[in-house]
Amino acid sequence: MLIHKIGTRFLGGVTVIGRFGITDVQPVVDSGNSPSKAVVGEVIPVSATAWREGHDKLACTLWVKGPDAARAQRISMTPGEVDDTYHACFVPDREGMWTFRIDAWSDVRATWIHDINAKIDVGQGPQDLANDLEIGAQILEAALLQNSRKVIKATLQEAIDALRNTDLELTERISPALSAEVTEILAKRPVRDLLTRGKPHRIWTDRSKAMYSSWYELFPRSTGGRDERGRPVHGTFATTEKDFTRIAAMGFDVVYFPPIHPIGEINRKGRNNTLTASKEDVGSPWAIGSKDGGHDAIHPQLGTMKDFTHLVKTAKKQGLEVALDLALQCAPDHPWAQAHPEWFTVLPDGYIAYAENPPKKYQDIYPLNFDNDYAGLTDEIERVVRLWMKKGVRIFRVDNPHTKPGMFWEDLISRIKRTDPDVLFLAEAFTRPARMFGLARLGFSQSYTYFTWKTAKWELEEFSKQTLRHLDDARPNLFTNTPDILHESLQHGGPGMFAIRAALAATLFASWGIYSGFEIYEHIAVAPGSEEYLHSEKYELRPRNFAAALENQESLEPWITTLNRIRREHPALQQNRQLVFHHCDNDAVMAYSKFDPKTGDSILVVINLNPFGTEETTISLNMPALGLDWYDQMDVHDEVTQQTFHWMQRNYVKLEPWSNVAHILVLPVVPQERRANLCYRDVAED
Repeated sequence: MLIHKIGTRFLGGVTVIGRFGITDVQPVVDSGNSPSKAVVGEVIPVSATAWREGHDKLACTLWVKGPDAARAQRISMTPGEVDDTYHACFVPDREGMWTFRIDAWSDVRATWIHDINAKIDVGQGPQDLANDLEIGAQILEAALLQNSRKVIKATLQEAIDALRNTDLELTERISPALSAEVTEILAKRPVRDLLTRGKPHRIWTDRSKAMYSSWYELFPRSTGGRDERGRPVHGTFATTEKDFTRIAAMGFDVVYFPPIHPIGEINRKGRNNTLTASKEDVGSPWAIGSKDGGHDAIHPQLGTMKDFTHLVKTAKKQGLEVALDLALQCAPDHPWAQAHPEWFTVLPDGYIAYAENPPKKYQDIYPLNFDNDYAGLTDEIERVVRLWMKKGVRIFRVDNPHTKPGMFWEDLISRIKRTDPDVLFLAEAFTRPARMFGLARLGFSQSYTYFTWKTAKWELEEFSKQTLRHLDDARPNLFTNTPDILHESLQHGGPGMFAIRAALAATLFASWGIYSGFEIYEHIAVAPGSEEYLHSEKYELRPRNFAAALENQESLEPWITTLNRIRREHPALQQNRQLVFHHCDNDAVMAYSKFDPKTGDSILVVINLNPFGTEETTISLNMPALGLDWYDQMDVHDEVTQQTFHWMQRNYVKLEPWSNVAHILVLPVVPQERRANLCYRDVAED
């Protein structure tokens, strides 16, 4: 092997880009046009394929730089065992835009060690190895110039002198250069020849709640209870605060409100979405705006801005964060409709067009038009968002973002994040994958998913694997139900199905949510084949007696509380990337595992998907995916029943939906030395 003379290249200078191939870099989203996603404290796997000509050794370095950091962190990458893929992990420790790049370089020391050992193995002696010994000395001299500490210099000089000392035996000449001390020095500051710098890539890092959160959706106006005649009483922020204790006790950490703004009176919808409203009908909160104000105002019956600020503070004391709905649409009597008709679509007859999704019509809503005064409308919406931010709101659930221009969301979210990186946006976009993932790439922190409609085992696994493939651009939030979606499985599956869906939503990925009423099994649709609730809360007050349901054992609250407790106690359920499915010989039973790379915490979930009957199966565990050897045996503890079982690679399971729909098993902690390999795996292929 011939090496280059000591010079700028040998000391880390840059050669022409492309000297070595660096391809298939991950995580990269949309060819680098959009940043990938991370949260503070998340273990981020990074990889690339790197190759070179000939037989000399190649190495790769990961450089990571945080927001406003003066210097980048250097991380050595591990080569794959069977291919030319190099891997590393890093953990961002603050919010904001991070950058990383991967450099490839000729590893002259690794090449030298390989070559000289190969020649010694075939019997070559000092005379044959004269050039090799000198090359080794030159490599260490290059390392000497890279280090200033006297102790390090002395160690390297000793090895250099030995390599050039012809009075020593061959093994004595080589041993110092191969010592643990020299190896450690070169690992920290390697001699990098023919350095090829990779392209920088971006990773936007949010606070941890962007990935791990438990949401509870409720209508504040439905918290007023009933009067002495049994009639619903309009709730207020004060009555809403009273429900926080129960919600927090179930383990939720985000409480989400539909729009709390004044509701339009023109074309107001009646109960069950009827076109004619009576004087008592409260209308849809999504028909925003009236003589009482628009998106920057509060519905008078809920309270004042001071009351809302008190509510946000009360929620925080209970461990809850308030999320507000950002619904960019207006009632016909919204102040914007009078002051800014250019923000809407005006028809040839001079009237503003109301919302339509043929054949559906929404006569109580005007959609916004961003094409007439984009700058003015965007500035106004930013003003509204910042107003609520000043009131303590740091999470916005965005209604139907796929009906607004993508460039607007990229513009708005980037403006907000530039000054307040902790603000989060959840995209409520049940739409085609291109738009769903496209919106996520534009800056949304979380995304609704198609989980609600995935019920069969094969559907759930296929959905989960697709979600895994998109984790760098879209974080999922699995809602069991919404005011718009009462899936047929909940309509006809009984309490067992509610328990099953909660278990799946709470354990498949790190964020999940329920809409109020789920815990008391609300399941009646407005009509056969419809996903709309009968007496939909979107159009009327719907007070609920949760205490009575719990007392009569007609409530799912204990199970939900258990699920959220297990989520809090086990980091494995607080991350998304390490999800692996395990084979069950019964399609009515599903098994999957998750582990946390930092703690080694490992969880296996086994769920009976049949809400009406007992199911039995034999589970065949992918033991290496659990950090175990194929023939290992282990004790597993069920966090649901508090039982302990002795398991091995194949295990029999029986689950009864009326007593226990799922095992949530704590597995042995994954050893430190095996965690990195599990992070690097392409789990989406399992």
